[in-house]
Order: sequence, then C-alpha cells, then structure tokens
Amino acid sequence: MPTKEIEAIKGIDIPRYMGRWYEIASFQSSFQPKDGINTRATYTLNEDGTIHVLNETWSGGKRSYIEGTAYKADKDSDEAKLKVKFYVPPFLPVIPVTGDYWVLYLDEEYRVALVGQPSRKYLWILSRTNELDEAIYDQLVQKAVDVGYDVSKLHKTPQTNPPPEGTEGPVDKKGIWWIKSLFGK
Repeated sequence: MPTKEIEAIKGIDIPRYMGRWYEIASFQSSFQPKDGINTRATYTLNEDGTIHVLNETWSGGKRSYIEGTAYKADKDSDEAKLKVKFYVPPFLPVIPVTGDYWVLYLDEEYRVALVGQPSRKYLWILSRTNELDEAIYDQLVQKAVDVGYDVSKLHKTPQTNPPPEGTEGPVDKKGIWWIKSLFGK
C-alpha cells in the first residue's frame, strides 16, 4: 500500500529539461522490447510549446524508435505533470495512445530524474549519461519506494560504452518489436 501520495515536482524549467536522457532502469512494459538496450529519450521543444519526443532502443541489433508529442497536462499549473501522445503501431501510426509523464524527482543540475505516473504502473530512472553512480541510483529507488512503487519490478537497462550516436545501425522499419510486444516478447 502506498505510503505517500504521488506528487510531481513543481517549477520545472521545461527548456532546461530538453535534450537526451538515458534510461538507467524502468518497469518493463508492453510498448518496449524486452531485450532492448541503449534505451534513451530525446526531447525537443517545439515552437508551440509542446515537446517532440523521440524514444529509441536497440533490439536484435536494430534501432527501434517511436516519436510522439508531450504537453503540460494543465497549462496553468507549475507541476511537472505532462501528457505524452504516441501513434501506434509505429510502422502505420494511426491509433493515438496518451499516457501520463510525471517528473517525481529532478536534481538541481537536471542530471537525473525519476519519472512515473499516478497509477504507479510505469517508472523510469533517467540520467543525462548512460551510467549512474550506484549511490545515486539507490537514492532514486528509495524515492520511488517512498511514494509507493513496488521496486521489485525495476529492471536495469543495459547500456554500452560508448553509447550509439545519432541513428547508427540498421533500423527496424517494420515495427517487428511492436508486434512482438503484443505477445509479451
């Protein structure tokens, strides 16, 4: 049972949050390949104030990605509660899927973040680098425990050094990972 109500941070500087974030750990989900490595998200501020989202992972030696849009859930609030909308399947994007993206913790330097949502079904530990000091990782895990997350479901995401740059490598243009995810693979 949750020990504390889940809250998003307040006063986030959205332009400063933009850029690349590496997934250090997450709850595995149906919309990501289970064998994904080097998973990362790149956020870019659009002129209209929305955020372009590029989520990438490498699975079976191929780069898989999906693009979407994030926006403040309540434009008048200073809480870091965003909505993210993707269109699926990625090879024929016609069905809109929207989810919550709440920044639960962000260090002062904007180097590490804990991201989740009110149902506690999803959780991400993100870093500006593809490695994270174990003590900092443990602190983020404890923050998740403090707001009622079952961290036994947390899975560390394999990252290589150096991480892939740009869009190198073959691309999964058929969305095979997405089809496999429908069957829990």
